[in-house]
Amino acid sequence: MVRNERQGRIKKPKEPTIPAERYETIRKYIIALLEQETLSPRDISQLIRIPEKDVSDHLNHIRKTLNKNVYHLVVVPAQCEKCGFVFTKRERLSKPGKCPICHDTLIHPPLFHIEKIGNGL
Repeated sequence: MVRNERQGRIKKPKEPTIPAERYETIRKYIIALLEQETLSPRDISQLIRIPEKDVSDHLNHIRKTLNKNVYHLVVVPAQCEKCGFVFTKRERLSKPGKCPICHDTLIHPPLFHIEKIGNGL
């Protein structure tokens, strides 16, 4: 313990922060997570501790580089909470800003999952 001379208080030394352990690249970690469960971009960003804006870039790259004969990135499209509109034709993997039907901004984000579709032969 360190005594602060100026204020007369006793201060505990700060604990060093320990960074999250990462054994793989971020994209491999995202792939491993999505093979196990269905997640939203926010869930992924919280688990990996990266900004949510970066997740859609990683997912775009993962979608393009997955072995098409073995794995497939399944996208459950975003949906408007107010009117129920489903964004089925949306190519971008990020959450839309507002509903084109009712113009509400409360939108459920898209969900992602990787499923194995073949044996790779």
